[in-house]
Amino acid sequence: MPKVITPKEAAELFSDNCTVATAAFGLAGWPEEIALEVEKRFLETGHPSNITHIHAAGIGDWVDRGEEIWAHDGLVTRVIASHMGSSPGLIKKIAENKIAAWNLPLGTILQVYREAGRRSPGLLTKIGLGTFMDPRVDGGKLNPLTKEDGEEFVEYVPDFNGEEYLFYKSYKPDIGFMRGTTADTNGNITCEKEALNLEMLAVAQMTKANGGIVIVQVESLAEAGSLNPKLVKVPGIYVDYIVVAEKPEIFMQTQATHYNRSFSGEVRVPVGDAMAKMPFDEKKPLLRRVVSEIKPGAKVNCGIGLPTFTGAILAEEGCDGKITLISESGSIGGVPGGGRDFGAHWNIEASCDQGDHFTFFDGGGLDVGVFGISEVDKDGNVNTSLLNGKIMGVGGFSNIAGTARYAIFAGSFTAGGIECAIEDGKLVIKKEGKFKKFVKSCPQLTFNAEQSLKLGNRILFVTERCVIERTTEGMVLKEIAPGIDLQTQILDQCDVDFIIPEGGPALMDPKLFQPEWGGLKAIMEG
Repeated sequence: MPKVITPKEAAELFSDNCTVATAAFGLAGWPEEIALEVEKRFLETGHPSNITHIHAAGIGDWVDRGEEIWAHDGLVTRVIASHMGSSPGLIKKIAENKIAAWNLPLGTILQVYREAGRRSPGLLTKIGLGTFMDPRVDGGKLNPLTKEDGEEFVEYVPDFNGEEYLFYKSYKPDIGFMRGTTADTNGNITCEKEALNLEMLAVAQMTKANGGIVIVQVESLAEAGSLNPKLVKVPGIYVDYIVVAEKPEIFMQTQATHYNRSFSGEVRVPVGDAMAKMPFDEKKPLLRRVVSEIKPGAKVNCGIGLPTFTGAILAEEGCDGKITLISESGSIGGVPGGGRDFGAHWNIEASCDQGDHFTFFDGGGLDVGVFGISEVDKDGNVNTSLLNGKIMGVGGFSNIAGTARYAIFAGSFTAGGIECAIEDGKLVIKKEGKFKKFVKSCPQLTFNAEQSLKLGNRILFVTERCVIERTTEGMVLKEIAPGIDLQTQILDQCDVDFIIPEGGPALMDPKLFQPEWGGLKAIMEG
């Protein structure tokens, strides 16, 4: 039977040089009380030191919580994750070459957990081929210290049954670290108040297969046999230590929300009352143009940033019930939360284990993926992980964008101080951005357009001023916004040689640039 201990006692279980695998997403699933005690112990004694921290999604709120509290010199010295951007102090130390860091795809890390749980040496996959995670490029290594470390987590396999693959090696954690809602005295864990299921079981299985210990923090303790067995996410056979929260009020469902019953599926709320209407600015016509590409019945994933508001446009047009919206966190149905509620859904219909979810993505189950435009090269390859010298992380992007049947990238054409307005149904660029997004080459690639096209997928870029499609012929400039000059406001603001159709690009639908649209139902039903 597991032992019930305090947060301070749990922190004493973290030894020098240990490897910790955490099941968390933003602040969801993050056992903050224990993590704070680990930090306190380190600051007082210098122990535990030299921790290797493995986690699939980013952990933090972009300010001062989550993994950020471990960003002290000597506490965490190695990180393996898909995203570090939500922990600014950690990113700073990686950039300063103080922490070794490997950036690998979120879904692939989750799948490696499963392989490690059955003592397999690793995972064979095509995810990451031709990107900076490919060992022929950087192997996901983010700084010189990581390259000096010498450990390789990815291997290139040139010929397996006549095809090329990447092989991601298994991890060997000493501690599995996670949070649930309720534990019974036999250690069975439920997550009824959490917004996400995450990868708790996979982390627990991987840790136990390596002879490690599993520590779970919960809000309350129940008698053995009193929990609904079908609500148990981690059976007690995997759990070594239970920590009952002393301050459950610091637990967060998301980076922004402490507790929302709609996020956990306990109630359904009127979505129109729950979501603020998106203001009418240059972003709104852009997203309207994006949703006009989506067919009824489609399964759609929306990435972080501007794409998170795709659901708001669908709801405003009364079409949110015509498609199924999906987040990489495992959330299915309802309307995705925007901003720092990313990953949670209003009126969620189903919540999958995150690893199961990426099996769906990698298997080509996603009809449409909507992603932000960060940086795009002349061939339509995309960089989301290293922007203007700032490390962010690939997250689930490589898995989802690389396998979506239709990948739509949405965002501004330039970056850095761009100012736009819509006047009399025309787009006006008041101030051009300082940085070009469409460039000859990128410092890192996280999406390989050629690999996606080989799978028969479509690729579209939608900006406030134009629409571009990557075809087998190249980057085709299909549409231009009303009021935009082709030469000075598109061709002169990029380093890509677009293919321009005979007669020039078509005009984007002027109705998109009116305060009220109301045209999506007709498009979907047409």
